[in-house]
Amino acid sequence: MFTPDTYRARRNRLKKDVGSGLLLFLGNEEVGMNYTANIYPFRQDSTFLYFWAIDQPGVAALIDIDQDTETLFGDDQTVTDVVWSGPLPALAARCAPAGIAAHAASSALADRLAEAIRQGRKVHFLAPYRAEHNEILSALLGLHGTTARASRSEAFHKAIIAQRSYKTAEEVADLDAAVNVSKKMYAAAMRAARPGKYEYEIVAEIARVALAHGGRFSFPPICSVHGETLHNPYYRNQMQAGDLMILDSGAETAHYNASDITRTIPIGGTFTAQQKLVYEMVLRAQLAAIDALKPGVRYLDVHLLAARSFATDLTAAGLMKGDVDEAVAAGAHALFFPHGLGHMLGMDVHDMENLEERLVGYRPGLERSTQFGLGYLRLAREVEPGFVLTVEPGLYFIPALIDQWKADGTHAAFINFAEVEKFRDARGYRIEDDVLVTEGGHRVLGQPIPKTVADVEAACRS
Repeated sequence: MFTPDTYRARRNRLKKDVGSGLLLFLGNEEVGMNYTANIYPFRQDSTFLYFWAIDQPGVAALIDIDQDTETLFGDDQTVTDVVWSGPLPALAARCAPAGIAAHAASSALADRLAEAIRQGRKVHFLAPYRAEHNEILSALLGLHGTTARASRSEAFHKAIIAQRSYKTAEEVADLDAAVNVSKKMYAAAMRAARPGKYEYEIVAEIARVALAHGGRFSFPPICSVHGETLHNPYYRNQMQAGDLMILDSGAETAHYNASDITRTIPIGGTFTAQQKLVYEMVLRAQLAAIDALKPGVRYLDVHLLAARSFATDLTAAGLMKGDVDEAVAAGAHALFFPHGLGHMLGMDVHDMENLEERLVGYRPGLERSTQFGLGYLRLAREVEPGFVLTVEPGLYFIPALIDQWKADGTHAAFINFAEVEKFRDARGYRIEDDVLVTEGGHRVLGQPIPKTVADVEAACRS
């Protein structure tokens, strides 16, 4: 946690930016995995943590802007709670670290909201992303299902985004710390990634590092020798000499900030000639994209720069043909690069995604593309000092997609399908780092993690 003054300042800024009405914050509840008492690991809502700092279930909060009051709602433990979960601080004690002046029982929230609604006052709330939030909003405000999402307060969303998009010095320091844990995770992974081992053994190695540093994963890792599947949740492949493993993982700090790093690791410690060719295409694109980051640059343009780097290299290798700029404008490169270049990063690994990417990553006049590949870009707007984002280009050889495009003649003017067939089993390659936009340009967060061919091979052989 940061100081109480930090949280008070955040809430005061929020009151000023929204202007009037009541701001309703719902904390997350415990969720049963396969029965009620067997729960998933609890993770508090990031916006709740950002403004209220309480990492426990069963709480909500309300800011009355017009009356300038802030109230935390929750209940103290019963004896039964203590028997099963151990003693926790009383609600009053939980208020102090975040500078909260008032608290009340959970049951009082409904009465406060009902009175506000009777008076015709505006109650601002965020779009629900969990089923229990739909249920709570239904009970408190009479909103059901899709009605709750449609009725969410865009002004509230925008006011939160206006704060959380810009990382303070203390947040950046914590993000640096998260990346430094990732560095140790990747050192362990590269040492362990040997022929005969299973992917789950690598996941176990990096979990050990994350836990040993007082945190946990910032998201379920992607760890697969089938990196052509972009979000592969399967860890049961046995790794063979000559395979490539994509490891996309991150650590969460005690202050709930996330890292998100990807490396492509040769099993056996050495890239083949074909693997080295493709890997260095990805590295060139990533370094060029990072180098282009500075205030005022549209991230959309950085994405397209990486796409042109790919198209240039793929044309030189014979897999693409024709004019590079025309190929990228048509989206032909997306056969190999079918996702966006990156996203915002902070307390969420896709930071503030629940607050709508339209508001976080885009702006009026800059709408999401409908083009395959480009349409998955989560961040397109101009970047600004204080933004933290990921830069993660990748090249993939997806047999089902190759077959479909070849059968349909999709972008046949730009794709040399006969040459692509020679790479049909090349699978996937991705390199990702976390980058802070500064007043003068950018800074890659944390201590360097091996990513040149020579450095990765050396780390694998260490």
